[in-house]
Amino acid sequence: MDHTVHIATVSDIPAMMAVINAAFAIETFLEGTRTDEARLAEMMRKGTFLLACDPAGGVLASVYVELRGNRGYFGMLGVRPAEQGKGLGRVMVEAGEDYCRQQGCAAIDITVLSLRPELPAFYARLGYAEAGAEEFRPSRPLKAGVECHCIVMSKTL
Repeated sequence: MDHTVHIATVSDIPAMMAVINAAFAIETFLEGTRTDEARLAEMMRKGTFLLACDPAGGVLASVYVELRGNRGYFGMLGVRPAEQGKGLGRVMVEAGEDYCRQQGCAAIDITVLSLRPELPAFYARLGYAEAGAEEFRPSRPLKAGVECHCIVMSKTL
């Protein structure tokens, strides 16, 4: 796969938003789309998005990374649906880990939703272990009658 990974800028937000919302469309238990321009801009003020782009500059995947003391956090991993299943998710997780490692982090965390049972197994294959649970504070409403919590997974860098 021919791609480059770089740090996103504000001008990348519209393309990132399209990829993230398409990748998270599977989350039918939540109302609306996964994110919007304002939320991405707010996240960029706290952390960094890494993008994988094709040779023409089209966004193929993105991942959010944030430094939290000596720990890193990554989330909102999104891969363009047509590119899923080709190893790009792993590439983006590794890019996030490398970014956090270069910033001096000793470990990295992610939270996955209990309603996405395929995700803990995916991250376990990448060396993450379940480290607890926390309340889910959705940015958009859960559909009526749906319950969800976050599974915290961690990895030593």
